[in-house]
Amino acid sequence: MPKSLWILLMLPLLANCASLVSSATSRMADNISLAILNQDDPATVRDGAPAYLLMIDGLIEGDPENTRLLLTGARLYGSYTSAFIEDETRAQRLASKSLLYARTALCLENEATCAASDNKLEQFKSALGKTGQSGLATLYGFGVAWASWVQINASDWNAVADLSKVEALFERCIELDETYDGGGAHVYLGVIKSLLPAAVGGKPEIARRHFERAIEISAGENLMVKVLMAKHYARNVFDRELHDSLLTSVKASAANYAGYTLINTLAKLEAERLLADSADFF
Repeated sequence: MPKSLWILLMLPLLANCASLVSSATSRMADNISLAILNQDDPATVRDGAPAYLLMIDGLIEGDPENTRLLLTGARLYGSYTSAFIEDETRAQRLASKSLLYARTALCLENEATCAASDNKLEQFKSALGKTGQSGLATLYGFGVAWASWVQINASDWNAVADLSKVEALFERCIELDETYDGGGAHVYLGVIKSLLPAAVGGKPEIARRHFERAIEISAGENLMVKVLMAKHYARNVFDRELHDSLLTSVKASAANYAGYTLINTLAKLEAERLLADSADFF
């Protein structure tokens, strides 16, 4: 058989093998992410996560156009940074990596929306309006990384200026499927709309509705939603009764829910801290 014909016959097989390897790699990364989310000892995650982050970097290096890997990397870097990194310079560096991975995934999947994220708000909204449910995971992953990056760079007004785009992105996610990631887009919008008091243009009651909807969608299994509602909404409107009620409920709740164990463990610790500070704040 001529060599050239042999190569042509092998190409589909090689492509299938590459697809299987890529799929197996993605599943492994997904499993690592899930194992971390189901860990009930934050110290273990804090100490062990850097090794996993380096491994994810290596997997992405070998398969740089794998959007599942990129989104897993973005999520792990973002979660690790938000939960454990206190040094501002290091947090900014790791949040930038999270955003880079998420943005790369978006650009690979939807070049038009990716490009529009650098344009004016109305142009970005127009591009978002053309997105479909099939691209929701990538769109949402980009939004999460972007929101975290803005929060960590809050001292930079250029970063804060992106907040309106982040808000528009999560509103589009809700239009596509409000239940995605346990109503995660509602949680982010609840925080965003709580940033300012009503007296200076904030929309705290809209924020409350977003938090309440997220609690409903997640069936109360994501305890961090109640903590964020207490911290960002109840404190914003000076409602101590609601504040303490939410946090007391978190302290009394079980932490071990699939996919939420780590975040619930951290939520219970934060609830204790906020309750201890309640009398001083109110």
